[in-house]
Amino acid sequence: MKTLMIVLCVFGVPTLGRADDSSAGGTLVQLSRSADQQLATSIQELNQLRDQIATEKLPLSRELTALEERVTQLRRDYDNASRSVDSGNLDIAAIKAEMKARQDELAYVGNLLDEYARTFESKVNVSELQWCGKAIESAKQATENTTLSVPEKFTRQTDFVRVSMKRIFDAIGGLRFPGVGVDLQGAVVAGKYAIIGPVALFSATVGGTAGVVVPQSGSTNPLIRPLEGSLQTGIAALVDNGDGLLPLDPSRGGALKALVQKTNLFHIFEKGGPIMWPLLIASILALGTAMERILFLMNERRKRDPKALERLLGAVEKGDMVGAVRISNESRFYVVRALGYALGHKGESLPNALLYSQAQELKRFRRGIPILDTVITLAPLLGLLGTVTGMMGSFSLIGGELSAPGAITGGIAEALIATAFGLGIAITSLLPFNFLNARLEEARHELDSAATQLELLVTQHASALPVVGHSVHGNRLVGKE
Repeated sequence: MKTLMIVLCVFGVPTLGRADDSSAGGTLVQLSRSADQQLATSIQELNQLRDQIATEKLPLSRELTALEERVTQLRRDYDNASRSVDSGNLDIAAIKAEMKARQDELAYVGNLLDEYARTFESKVNVSELQWCGKAIESAKQATENTTLSVPEKFTRQTDFVRVSMKRIFDAIGGLRFPGVGVDLQGAVVAGKYAIIGPVALFSATVGGTAGVVVPQSGSTNPLIRPLEGSLQTGIAALVDNGDGLLPLDPSRGGALKALVQKTNLFHIFEKGGPIMWPLLIASILALGTAMERILFLMNERRKRDPKALERLLGAVEKGDMVGAVRISNESRFYVVRALGYALGHKGESLPNALLYSQAQELKRFRRGIPILDTVITLAPLLGLLGTVTGMMGSFSLIGGELSAPGAITGGIAEALIATAFGLGIAITSLLPFNFLNARLEEARHELDSAATQLELLVTQHASALPVVGHSVHGNRLVGKE
């Protein structure tokens, strides 16, 4: 601003006129001095500003340098952080892959333990389920229970593994533990088990029940089957004291199982109940009738004489009725006999005589068929009646208890014996029944065919037959001229 005033003064002097040169010169001098002073002041101020700038520039430079170094350090830190992030991402991916592999391993091990728990139940004796059944069920339910965590599931499965390992060491030399079993009468008794190799034995605490353990389907309480002879006397002592006779079975249970399950027809008949006696009578009737009918058919087959039938029809065709009757009297073939009887009574009515003679012969073939028919119908009904009465006794409808599932299922199985025998008798009787009916139809067809042929021949030669008198003695015709 000062500089502007000086410039205006310098360039504005000519406009003042030339009135007074001296005053003008003085003014210029003053202005020049004032301008010099102001210039000097300005220069001084400028120098001060320069000194101030120079004074303030050094800390700012230092601060700028520090900030630049700070930025450089932050960039280094950023680069390090970026590298750490990248490295962390790689580590996370590797950790996830490792976790996935470990989870697959855990799932595989869990499946192995679950399969081990499920197959273990089928590998041990049924009586051992009373000793380790809870551990087996806990391990089996571990994979099915979704509320359990992975450590809890593995805890249950490993606990079962410990139980199975303990069983291995306890089984060395024989394993004994308390439990319950079902005797042959279906009663549940408490006692003690002894597992020695493939052999499982049981001895009751009260009652003296002792024997070999036999599994029952659908029940964890096995059936106790006593043995015979000296083996039975030593089983109780062996189970109770560890000293006695052991039923040795080198076939790993196969021979002993066959010995225990060995039975006979009389035993099955006895288990079927009182209804088995009517079934026995029905079977004897069916068997006797079938054998008698087979012998009858064999005898009739032996008596067959087609040539005699041809001779008889030939004699009728020639008009020799007396000769035809004589041929029938000499033959044992039922068709020839029937035709001869009809010829002997043709004076009354040949068709009626044929029907009567056929009925008499077919009656012999029909004998015994009603018995088989009755047995076929009656036997299944008797078996069903035996099943119903057996189930009534099994479920103790007269006032017993239902606390023995093994006894109930065993009673039902015994009751089904009657139905099995009834169906077996009916099926067995049905075969000879159909066979006899087929032979009866063949005999009827053969008699009908021969009777029709005889009627045609008699009708054909009716006009040519001579008039004769005759008398009938029994089934034989005696002719006279």
